[in-house]
Amino acid sequence: MIRTERKYVEILRILKEHRDPMGAKRLSELMSERGFVLSDRAVQYYLSYLDTMGFTEKVGNQGRILTPLGLEETDNALVEDRIGFIISKLERLAYRSTFDPAAGTGDVAYNLSFVPDELAEKVITAFDEVIQAGCGFFNSYRIIDQDPRIPHNHTGFMTICSISMDGVFQRQGIPVRMAYGGRLEIENGVPREFRDLIAYRGTTIDPLELFISAHLTSISSFARSKSGIALANVREIPCAARSRAEETIRQMNSCGFIFPVTMGNQVFNLPQNPYRLSIVAFSGLNYIGNTVEHDIPIKTEIGAGNIRFSKILDKN
Repeated sequence: MIRTERKYVEILRILKEHRDPMGAKRLSELMSERGFVLSDRAVQYYLSYLDTMGFTEKVGNQGRILTPLGLEETDNALVEDRIGFIISKLERLAYRSTFDPAAGTGDVAYNLSFVPDELAEKVITAFDEVIQAGCGFFNSYRIIDQDPRIPHNHTGFMTICSISMDGVFQRQGIPVRMAYGGRLEIENGVPREFRDLIAYRGTTIDPLELFISAHLTSISSFARSKSGIALANVREIPCAARSRAEETIRQMNSCGFIFPVTMGNQVFNLPQNPYRLSIVAFSGLNYIGNTVEHDIPIKTEIGAGNIRFSKILDKN
């Protein structure tokens, strides 16, 4: 078992997130972004230890990569230390999102998915169902095939991650907190209540990814009959920011974003809070959830990075 020190675990996490070999200098830069100020020499020391443990290995002069043992260790080590890791990753993406809804320009966060070429048309059908049902966070997606992360003979799909909204709010001076991911029950087109909620700050896995993998959605049913269970997130903002938030939402809606489902001090079966507003928004992962419901094997990286908003709008 790895030493119970966060620096080691954080280096393993970075190497897992970045699949290409990485040197000490770049690792030092990324560690500083996460609050660990380490010199290149200090990082080299940690890497030497990880090498001796069999968790990392050198690839010529290019840097280190994870070994299969290192990948397993990253997934299993220090569960309590990994609590909150998902929201931390999303918050970094929000901070790097520069989208200006008034101008319709800037960067947004995105999810990246891919399937074998022969299944691409089925995915397009599943994605289009979500758009027609109005339960995606954004009303479009991008098909890509020229990306080094997309395997040979595969087609990629880029969807906007809803954490982009948090970036926009922050730049508008609106304090926002991603609170929960949940399964929202909808009956005859009317959202009724949350069946389940998971707090982002108390989990080691993305809540919505968990609901998808456990087959706890019925997005395809909602697309057909307006009744089913879709994925939604709950964010909280101060009540005093309501007017500014409503104007920001209006501007984002004009750019193609689809939210909120509702907003208020007490929404659905959530507890009432007189000081904070809850904003419920459908998740961009409804695209993925509907695809999985159609038994299409799709691989997705949630929060794969940031990209210019115009790239999402480019014709497929």
